[in-house]
Amino acid sequence: MSAGAGLLLLGGALMDALFNIVRAGLTLDRSSAFDTSQLGMRLFETAATALLGLAPWFLLVAAAAIVASMMVSGWLFTFEALQPNFSRLSPLRGLGRIFSWHGLIELGKAVLKSLLVGGVAAWAIWSERATILALVGESLQGGLAHLAQLLGHTFLLVAGALLLVVVIDVPFRLWEHARQLRMTKEEVRQEMKETEGDPQIKARIRSLQREAARRRMMAEVPQADVVVTNPDHYAVALRYSEGRSGAPRVVAKGSMLVAQRIIELAEASRVPILRAPPLARALFVHADLGREIPAALYNAVAEVLAWVYQLRRYRSAGGEVPREPTAIAVPPDLDPGENFAEARA
Repeated sequence: MSAGAGLLLLGGALMDALFNIVRAGLTLDRSSAFDTSQLGMRLFETAATALLGLAPWFLLVAAAAIVASMMVSGWLFTFEALQPNFSRLSPLRGLGRIFSWHGLIELGKAVLKSLLVGGVAAWAIWSERATILALVGESLQGGLAHLAQLLGHTFLLVAGALLLVVVIDVPFRLWEHARQLRMTKEEVRQEMKETEGDPQIKARIRSLQREAARRRMMAEVPQADVVVTNPDHYAVALRYSEGRSGAPRVVAKGSMLVAQRIIELAEASRVPILRAPPLARALFVHADLGREIPAALYNAVAEVLAWVYQLRRYRSAGGEVPREPTAIAVPPDLDPGENFAEARA
């Protein structure tokens, strides 16, 4: 459209410049006509004059091309388009592009564009047929200037018809470009692996960390003072260092298979094992591994430790076998109850 507007505005001046160039090029004196050494110089002068005369129109078209491109994609200066790409010379790839869905869509758009442009051009020429025929009655210079205006007007109408194509095609191109930039699910997963690490490897690392922590925990069981169990579900190993800690600490705890392993290690190390389901459940839920027991369980655990000390005296000095405490008082709000144990199972 800029080219058409330039022809419409500068058509007369362009035609005058071209008229003068042709007249000067065909006007020769006898000496110049038979002097072949002047051919190159006259060709250079004629070409320079033609370029100078067409320069305003060329600059207008070049500026419009640059501005239109920047409006869509911004400023991008690169020589990548000038680099050879021999893959484009492959006939198979070319046929694949032609007979693909994308190729069929592009073919349909090209046909519609041709019909639109051809229809508008035919209408514009037909509507100006009387003016075109009247050009034969004008002078040569005036007719050329008038012809340039007619060409500019017709070209502007044809280019304007492409605005309809632009309104439809540019949003579609932008949407298609954004769609092509989207990553597939596999690419998203691969990017997550590269940025955050492979989930399988991370899961394996966590598994190894848990295993190492479990081994360290199991190594503490032989040094425990007592293991409190709910025979079917839980086991909690306690240790109390008199004078070195304020309250007994949980050195190991677990459920199901881990609880069974704790009980087996305690039996092998002759660590006292007390079956106290309410206290075992409360310690398992409310006492953190490696931390002191909650203050609300001090009295209950003190009763257990008293039994442990009596058992140690019996093992060292003999006497009457101490009876296991069977009615250990656990605050009701700390005992999750049997339903919790069943749910864990």
